[in-house]
Amino acid sequence: MKNFVLAGIAGGITDFLLGWVLYGIVFYDFFGGGEPNMAMITGGCFSFGFLMSYILVGLAGITSFAKGARAGVGIGILTGLMSNFFMRGMEAEPNWQQFGVDLIICVIIGALVGGVVGAVNGKLSKTSEA
Repeated sequence: MKNFVLAGIAGGITDFLLGWVLYGIVFYDFFGGGEPNMAMITGGCFSFGFLMSYILVGLAGITSFAKGARAGVGIGILTGLMSNFFMRGMEAEPNWQQFGVDLIICVIIGALVGGVVGAVNGKLSKTSEA
């Protein structure tokens, strides 16, 4: 349980920081700018961190950055597709360029969050064995 919680928190923080750089700085104008709701963004980031931790720590027992990153790519693709189909489903004419760019960002974030979750689980697993 400790590994799940701590890896989930680390994943949420990683998601938040990567989202800030990618959505808040690099692609801010591309996605239309606007004033973000930081409480909702924080909730989403930690939800994703705990989803990754549930899958990678709780179900798969992943204990390395590399394996976590590989699994995170797949999870990032699926969650990116899901969220983009739902978001674009409310548009009369979906912006396919934004869909594609956001999907790539989701894969990058998924890989790095998965890697951090796997690495934290591995580090905590080693310290609990000692």
